[in-house]
Amino acid sequence: MLETLRNIVQEVNSAEGLNEALEIIVRRVRDAMGTEVCSVYMRDQTSGRLVFRATEGLNPAQIGMASLAPGEGLVGLVAEREEPLNLENAETHPSFQLLEGLGEELFNAFLGVPIIHQRDVLGVLVVQQAQRRRFDESEEAFLVTMSAQLAGVIAHARVTGAVQEELLGGAREPTRITGIPGAPGIAIGTAVVVSPVADLYVVPRKTVANRRQELRAFRTALAAVRNDIQTVSDNLRGQMSPEDHALFDVYLGILDDSAIGGEVAGLIKSGEWAQGALSQVMIEHIRHFERMEHSYLRERAVDVKDLGTRVLAYLQDAARSEPKLYPPHTILVSEELTASVLGEVPRDRLVGLISVRGSGNSHVAILARAMGLPTVMGAVDLPYTRLQDRELVVDGYNGIVHLNPLPEVRARVQQLVDQDHALSRDLESLRDLPSETLDGHRMPLWVNTGLMADVTRSLEQGAEGVGLYRTEVPFLLRERFPSEEEQRQIYREQLEAFAPRPVTMRTLDIGGDKALPYFPINEDNPFLGWRGIRVTLDHPEIFLGQVRAMLKASEGLDNLRIMLPMISNVPELDEAIQLIQRGHRELVQEGMDLALPPIGVMVEVPAAVYQARVLARRTDFLSVGSNDLTQYLLAVDRNNSRVADLYHAFHPAVLQALCCVAEAGRAEGKPVSICGELAGDPLAAVLLMAMGYQVLSMNATSLPRVKKSLRNITLAQATAVLEEVMLLESAVEVQARLHRLMQESGLEQFVHIPVA
Repeated sequence: MLETLRNIVQEVNSAEGLNEALEIIVRRVRDAMGTEVCSVYMRDQTSGRLVFRATEGLNPAQIGMASLAPGEGLVGLVAEREEPLNLENAETHPSFQLLEGLGEELFNAFLGVPIIHQRDVLGVLVVQQAQRRRFDESEEAFLVTMSAQLAGVIAHARVTGAVQEELLGGAREPTRITGIPGAPGIAIGTAVVVSPVADLYVVPRKTVANRRQELRAFRTALAAVRNDIQTVSDNLRGQMSPEDHALFDVYLGILDDSAIGGEVAGLIKSGEWAQGALSQVMIEHIRHFERMEHSYLRERAVDVKDLGTRVLAYLQDAARSEPKLYPPHTILVSEELTASVLGEVPRDRLVGLISVRGSGNSHVAILARAMGLPTVMGAVDLPYTRLQDRELVVDGYNGIVHLNPLPEVRARVQQLVDQDHALSRDLESLRDLPSETLDGHRMPLWVNTGLMADVTRSLEQGAEGVGLYRTEVPFLLRERFPSEEEQRQIYREQLEAFAPRPVTMRTLDIGGDKALPYFPINEDNPFLGWRGIRVTLDHPEIFLGQVRAMLKASEGLDNLRIMLPMISNVPELDEAIQLIQRGHRELVQEGMDLALPPIGVMVEVPAAVYQARVLARRTDFLSVGSNDLTQYLLAVDRNNSRVADLYHAFHPAVLQALCCVAEAGRAEGKPVSICGELAGDPLAAVLLMAMGYQVLSMNATSLPRVKKSLRNITLAQATAVLEEVMLLESAVEVQARLHRLMQESGLEQFVHIPVA
């Protein structure tokens, strides 16, 4: 069964679009189960009807014509109940309904299973047989497994098919792909697809005008790979048996113009760019080998893939030497975006980001929020390799990507873009105004920084201090640990830029989703592993060097605060404080005039919530890291798009934990701040202020929006709403109440409803 499942999924994965995928499914499932009929009904996205879309055994003339309403007939019942239906004699079932012209009259046995992707019923997979019998448990289990395996592939193929039809000159079908909100805002622009280095499976499709140039580039790359293989062949001659050595001749033959090389050249001549032509031809041959029965031949797929990857690497090297042009409104699209990729695009041309992987709290999303770029993460069904140069709409408020938007949708989007720009201009006038409520309550707004580039933007937005300086950023940008003096210079720049405003420097926080290339940490569960303070306490030489650099940098400025990440118990805290005090003593003994700076703890694990009073007693301040705290409280990996919809900072348990920390700080007379992404949400800021947080720290882009929100309400209003939401039972209810508050306060612009 496993081998059959693997082969069918593999073959469906290679389909160009939905129709081809469904044809493969019905043919292969009917053969695998030995039934007389296999059919697929797909739910129409507009009408909701279940449309007869593919069959082996029934009347193919009815494909696309016959349909059933939700709950109608046996197929509708399967979709409505979202569970299998296994009948010995279908006609005797009260929900049975004969569709004229389908040819079902001859078939009695019926087994239907729903096709469900991310809780959405996409359709129903059905097998039928003339013989009156119930399909046995193993057959039902096979079909259920098949449906579960194929659901994601079908969802992806549905979107791919819509894109492919348009590329072939078909109708422009409006399509929307749901992902995860990454950074707020909405943008219209042109897709620029970013591919990882030498990966055949993610090369975008693109047509070119200069076919001769592409053909020349391909033949140059081909010659380079042939030369590489010949060199290896010559070096190993005499060290291998003649039979094994003959494999190199096979490699050279594969690349010959009469073989794969000729197929690629043919595609280039038809207008495809060299990388796309190579990718399409090589993947087709790789899949051909993978489907072979004989294990020796199946393993040759690895050889073909290796050859294709080598040629692609040369093509990409050649392309990198040419200046890359970006359209005026670039939307970067990739399987997994990185900070380095963002840096390659001129800022004045970049308007949005889409990433197939990741979630709203992965680091590229945090960076996007800091840059003010509308972003959608976790768009797993997006056929991103086919979107090069396509017009897209990125709705970062709701996590939606629109392809081929209808004119009225596009007009509405443009209106929202204009409103966003108008709001930004309006917010600029708030820069020099205090962050205080209508009844005079002051709420200091600080910023999170990591690069010197953040400084100017933060000061321009009216930041009153730095609640989180990510010291790992300089470590991430190097190929080795920075020296103590290098760190001192970097920290001094930050402290001087904000002086006399306070700057809170978090000690090195690596591990989890932040790995240093020169200090790899490989773990099965990195978020629960060796990260944050656990790493630096195990390496006191790193910790002490960093603390000494911070202290030296603060001489004469006295605006440094040191914050310790990932504290989960008191002994950790005591050990870290002792090391800081030791570093301070050493510098004083060396003749420096330094006061010991305030020391605080990041509350980001549940253990710290429950020990918040004890931690506050030993330190000068507490600061909540809401991103990780939410992740750990809800047991939801914030970088996993499959469960990202469960990651919700308005979850009642998260709100209760936040209240608990604020109360602990108040009880010990210590200030409590929050520096996670929640602090930059205009809705959440209202609740945090009411809980008693004395400082909100956020990315610079969010600061004016939060200030606008706070200046339009009273503390009394916020306190009353907090009392209400603490009695609610779900994040959805909490968010709905906050939306009403925004509307009551004339802040409708902070309530974002998806466009159609």
